[in-house]
Amino acid sequence: MIEAREVLKKYFGYEEFRSGQESIIEHILNGEDVLGIMPTGAGKSICYQIPAVMLSGITIVVSPLISLMKDQVDGLKEFGIPATFVNSTLSSAEYEQTIENIVHDVYKIIYVAPERLEQEAFLNVLNVIDVSMFTIDEAHCVSQWGHDFRPSYRLIADVIKKLKKRPIVSSFTATATQIVKNDIIKLLDLHSPFVLTTGFDRQNLKFKVENSTKKLEYIQNYLKGHSNSGIIYCFTRKNVDCLHQKLSGMGYSVSKYHGGMNEKERAESQEDFTYDRTQIMVATNAFGMGIDKSNIRFVIHYNMPKDLESYYQEAGRAGRDGEEAECILLFSRADIVDNQFLIENASGENHANEYEKLSDMIDYCNTDKCLRKYILEYFGERPEFDNCGNCSNCLSTIEISDITEESQKILSCIKRMKGNFGASLVTDVLKGANTERIRKLHFDGLSTYGIMKNYTKETIKDFISYLEAEGYLQTVGNEYPIVALTENANDVLFHGKQVLVKKKFEKMDEKEKTPHRLGTQEEIEVDGALFEVLRVLRLKIARENNIPPFIVFADTTLKQMAAFCPKTREEMLKISGVGEVKFEKYGEDFMRAIKEYSEEKCSY
Repeated sequence: MIEAREVLKKYFGYEEFRSGQESIIEHILNGEDVLGIMPTGAGKSICYQIPAVMLSGITIVVSPLISLMKDQVDGLKEFGIPATFVNSTLSSAEYEQTIENIVHDVYKIIYVAPERLEQEAFLNVLNVIDVSMFTIDEAHCVSQWGHDFRPSYRLIADVIKKLKKRPIVSSFTATATQIVKNDIIKLLDLHSPFVLTTGFDRQNLKFKVENSTKKLEYIQNYLKGHSNSGIIYCFTRKNVDCLHQKLSGMGYSVSKYHGGMNEKERAESQEDFTYDRTQIMVATNAFGMGIDKSNIRFVIHYNMPKDLESYYQEAGRAGRDGEEAECILLFSRADIVDNQFLIENASGENHANEYEKLSDMIDYCNTDKCLRKYILEYFGERPEFDNCGNCSNCLSTIEISDITEESQKILSCIKRMKGNFGASLVTDVLKGANTERIRKLHFDGLSTYGIMKNYTKETIKDFISYLEAEGYLQTVGNEYPIVALTENANDVLFHGKQVLVKKKFEKMDEKEKTPHRLGTQEEIEVDGALFEVLRVLRLKIARENNIPPFIVFADTTLKQMAAFCPKTREEMLKISGVGEVKFEKYGEDFMRAIKEYSEEKCSY
C-alpha cells in the first residue's frame, strides 16, 4: 500500500485516499474479487485504476457507454497511464492498429462495451494477452432488479470462465439494493468477494422537491441566478425538444440529448456540454450514465423518475468535485400518470416490482421528513440524524392550510358544468364573470356561479392546479384540455375528506444547520479574480489539446491554486490534483499565470 500511495500521488496528484478506496485496492492487490458500492463522485475509478497500474498484466474494464470510455481514456492519458478503448466508433484501420497494440502490451487499461464480448475474434485476443484484472463498471446492469438492466452483462461471467487464467474480478456500482447486490455477486460469479459499501450520503448535495405545475416558470426563475453547468432531465423526447427550444430562445447556452437524435448529433451535443461550450444539457435519462464532468452545479428533474435508484444516480451527477451542488425534483400529479402508463405498457405481465418502486418515489416527493434520510433508509442505511440541514424539508418551515371549503366549491362547480370545460372557463364561472359564452351556456344560473368572486383568477387557478396534483382532478385531452373529476373527488364532496395545503417557507438563516451538515471542502480563502484567470487558462489549454477542461484540472484544484498561489514545483505538487505528469504538462503555465496576476495586482 506504500507503493499504491506513491502511484496515487505521482499520477493523480492526491496525498490521501478517500473513504473505502484504500480497503478495496488492498484486497485487489491481495488477489481477491471485490464489489464496491460507492456513490457517484466517491472515486470508484481510482479503485481499479491504481491496481491496474501496479499489476503485471492488462486490466479489461467493461463499461456500458461509449462516451464514458472516451472521457476515461482521455483522462488516463493526461495522467500518463497508457489506455485505450475498443468500440464501434473505431474505423477498421483504427481497430486493427488498436488490437495490434493490445497484443504487444502497449496499454495497461482497455475499456470495452459488454456487447464486444460476444465477438469470437475479440475473445481470441483476450486469450493471447495477460489479463490480470477484469473490472465491471455499473455492475447493477447485470440484474433485472437494477434500473439499467443490460442483457449483455449476463455474458461476462462466461467470458471470464473461458480465459486461460482466471483474473481478479472487481465490480463497482453507485446504487444497489440488497437484491441487486446479491444478483451482482451471483451473476458475475464473484469468488468470495470483499464487499464494501461506503455509504450513500453525498453531503455536498442539497436535495429539493417542488410540487409545481408551472415548471417552465420555475426553471426560468432558477436559471436567472445560476450561470454554472447543469443538467435538466425530462421524461419524454418531446419535452426535451420543447424545453431546449424555449431556453435557446431565451438566450441560454443549451445542448439537448435523447434517443431520437442520431448518434453523431448525440455525440456532438454531449461533447459541447462536456467541453463547456454549452452551459445546460436538457436530456432524457438516455444521457449521463458514467459522465465524468466534475463541475456540474445543479441537476433538475423536470419530471419525476420511475424509481429512487434512477433518481439518485441521475441527481448524483451534480457535485462530483465535492463542491456544493443542488438536486431539484419538480413534481406534479401528471408525472405519476405518465409513469403508470409506461409500466402498464412495458413488456412482461407482472409489474408489481415497478409499481412498488414508483410508490417509494411518490412517497419521497410527498414526505415532510428529511429527504436525505429518506434516500439513505431506502438503500438500507440507518442514519442517526432526523435533520440533515441541507434539503428543502430540513431548511424550511411548513405551514398547513385547510382549503377543504374552497376545494368543495371548485369540485362542485366542475361537476355542475358536467366536466366538459377547461380551467379558464371554470375560473370565470366561479368568479361570476358576465361573458357571452357563460350566458349562452346558462352557467350564470348555476348555484356555484360567482361563489368565489372574492378570490383572484390566479388564486383559483392555483387551487385547481393543486387539486389536480393531489389527484382530485384530471386534465383530459391535448388540443382542447378539459378538467374533470376523479373518483377521489367524491371523498371531498360527500365523505368529509379534508384538503390540506402544506406550504414550505425556506428559512432565511441557513446557519441553523445541524452538526450533521459538515463542510465538504476545507475552508480556504480563494481569490475569486485569480480563480477566473486560471479558469480562462484551463479552457485555452483544453481547447488546444481537444480535451474537456475538467481533465486538465478540476475546479477544486484551481481554487487551491487561487488560495495558496504556488510559486515553485514543490509548492505546486502540494496542491491536491497536481501529479508529476500533469505538472510536467501544465505546471509552468499555471505558475506563470499566478506570478503575472500577483505582479499586476501589486502594481496598483
